[in-house]
Amino acid sequence: MNYLSVVDVEHVAYELAKAHLTWKEPIPDFSTRFPGILEQCLSAPRQTFDKKPLYHGLIGKASIFFYLMIKNHPFQNGNKRIAVMTLLLFLYENEKWLRLDSHQLYRFAKWVAESDARLKDAVVQAIELFLKQHLIARP
Repeated sequence: MNYLSVVDVEHVAYELAKAHLTWKEPIPDFSTRFPGILEQCLSAPRQTFDKKPLYHGLIGKASIFFYLMIKNHPFQNGNKRIAVMTLLLFLYENEKWLRLDSHQLYRFAKWVAESDARLKDAVVQAIELFLKQHLIARP
């Protein structure tokens, strides 16, 4: 399993979001991110308890990562857009991709952002289902 680093997010996902998903809301400079929060999001897929992974398989790890990148707000602005790009990068690095258009993925990210935090487990399960429905081998 290939995991992402802060450098990966800064030099690939963040730059892609800034270049292609700015729309009418600019994404602030990477240096303005909130310290430590991105690192927490990046470490979550690797978490274990009693030497057993908390999140299983690529889909389980991608789902919690996507959820946290949106809900924990590691950036001042553009969290959903950056989360979309980091999810795509994570999948790409693990030989997978999503078969859907970018607007459909962004609408799903918006739904996750608007979800009630008390329903975290159900939302993460919904993300898993969404990924299972759209996941393909990397072209």
